Amino acid sequence: MRKAAWLFVLALVLAVPAMAQNDHPRAEVFGGYSYVRVSDQGMSTNLNGGSGSIALNVNRWFGIVGDFGGYRFNQSGVSGSVITYMFGPKIAARSNERVTPFVQALFGGAHISALGSSAAENAFAMAVGGGIDAKISQHFAIRLIQAEYLLTKFNDGANNRQNNARISAGIVIRF
Repeated sequence: MRKAAWLFVLALVLAVPAMAQNDHPRAEVFGGYSYVRVSDQGMSTNLNGGSGSIALNVNRWFGIVGDFGGYRFNQSGVSGSVITYMFGPKIAARSNERVTPFVQALFGGAHISALGSSAAENAFAMAVGGGIDAKISQHFAIRLIQAEYLLTKFNDGANNRQNNARISAGIVIRF
């Protein structure tokens, strides 16, 4: 019985360094403010809103992201909203404990609707870019910036491509 107790204590002592080797979060949840600059056929508008994402990290540098955003607009007397939902890979450089730069490529869709109208449209959406997270504590970080090229393909016309810029910042919770 005494040997079993010592073996158990030894296993616990050896397990602590092994747990410390898990030097990356298994999951990260982001939420914050998001700004989108939409450019469509020579006209541009600004959209304000919020975005959030969930990243499941497979290892220290690779993860899978689900990203969701909601934005409001008011242009030429028409107001409405745009919702984006995209998924894809994320690569993080976790060499520094304080700062984590990352890049990601997301693919999915977008939905636009005008208030007071039954007109709505769904379209392809893609975002490519990256950002920087600054660690506050083991479980919290601040996303200083996330800057991306956001492509949407609304309208069925010949030029059905909107080249947009998206910038976000907020809080990251790490598990």
